[in-house]
Amino acid sequence: MIAGKGPAIRTKVIRTSPGESVTSRALGLLDAFDQRHRALTLSQVSRRSGVPLTTAQRRLADLVAGRLLNQRADGRFEIGARMWHLGQLSRPAMMREAALPHVQDLVSFTGHTAHVAVLDGLGALVVDRIAGSRSIPTRHSPGGQLPLHCTAVGKALLAFAPAEAQEHVLRALVRRTEFTITNPQVMRNQLADIRRTHVALSSQENRLGVFSIAVPVFASGHVIAAVGLLIPLEAHLAGTAESLQSCAGKVGSSIENHERRLDE
Repeated sequence: MIAGKGPAIRTKVIRTSPGESVTSRALGLLDAFDQRHRALTLSQVSRRSGVPLTTAQRRLADLVAGRLLNQRADGRFEIGARMWHLGQLSRPAMMREAALPHVQDLVSFTGHTAHVAVLDGLGALVVDRIAGSRSIPTRHSPGGQLPLHCTAVGKALLAFAPAEAQEHVLRALVRRTEFTITNPQVMRNQLADIRRTHVALSSQENRLGVFSIAVPVFASGHVIAAVGLLIPLEAHLAGTAESLQSCAGKVGSSIENHERRLDE
């Protein structure tokens, strides 16, 4: 303590591994959770994150204290209410709210399952899904990720993605079914067609028996999302693209209006 200067202030020093920030350490644990692993024990978090058990226990305690995680009565950990609250402030959540009435109209008109997705790194993040009366079983649920190269919404987003992201995807065209396009030049040509027509198609490229069609959503001159329909292979497609494009136009306008109100 320095005389006449009051009590010394103790500063807590947070030690991290070389090249690892406090944020990256937290994300390493949070990434252990996904749609199939919503509640995990300490040992499961440790194993899935690759973090030693004692270290994981200490970091989990910090996340629980910050309400980013919740610990159940049985000891398992799950995503906390604070994460949900923060998620509601995200742009995808705002897009979902703005798109919902128009996508509901689309589903009522076509009878097919619709979903809305946004670009998330090198994947398509599903922000909403509404089942139709003529729906087919689907694994597309909000919060899930779809590949960009073999789904209609993914292609609609990829076609307008930055060139670097496109090249990264084109270098790793993973075969999901016998119909998946794995030739980079064929995919480049298809992406060029999508930029010209604003319509993306996928016929059994991600899942056998599933056909999908999607269009990009423009707002302020930029593609910010994609709206797609899942359609049985035997269904008629007459008018489907037009219905999707009408819906996408309304969604884009709604999002522009919403963001304009936020800026006022």
